[in-house]
Amino acid sequence: MRIKICGITSERDAHAAVEAGADALGFVFYPKSPRAVTALEALAIARSLPPFVARVGVFVNLPPDDILSIRAQVGLTAIQLHGDEPPAAAHALPAPAIKAFRGAVSSRQVFEYQTTGYLLDGDAGEHYGGAGLPADEEAASVFAGDPRFILAGGLTTDNVAERIRRFRPAAVDVSTGVEIAPGRKCPEKMQAFVAAARAAFAANVALAA
Repeated sequence: MRIKICGITSERDAHAAVEAGADALGFVFYPKSPRAVTALEALAIARSLPPFVARVGVFVNLPPDDILSIRAQVGLTAIQLHGDEPPAAAHALPAPAIKAFRGAVSSRQVFEYQTTGYLLDGDAGEHYGGAGLPADEEAASVFAGDPRFILAGGLTTDNVAERIRRFRPAAVDVSTGVEIAPGRKCPEKMQAFVAAARAAFAANVALAA
């Protein structure tokens, strides 16, 4: 069970997310996003983090060579493709890599990417995420219980427990649901979200035992 807080733009928010209990932090390298950071900004934040906190780079339609350059510069521990990348782009990247899918998607489409994990998000159109829209429920039901399945899209403290119980993801990913404003996280919301998610994951494990 893993919890990622995405769209981190400052050391303050990064440290608050870690204190709340997040396992991974996401840095968005997509200039059109209100949560975008540069490689230098992400590096400064990443250097201030304690060990064993995953640093995930989120990319939208960027060539693999450019992704690898940023990965090396920042010291990313995982790569997340969040655009319209073809399977070949994922195959060109080292593990661990995650492919995000927005809206309805079939298992055939997902498994073509052969990534370490796959993330289901809401379909935000040209914004490529961060709109607080829920993931497609039919797709989430198909992938429920898969150890590579990451659930995102419109998650909040109020709904994360129910969605974890219903779809049994291996991890959850939140951004807008713990914000004061785009790119600014709320420490109290992050703490409440992590607590609710961990309690729901524990309940799922107990039921499966």
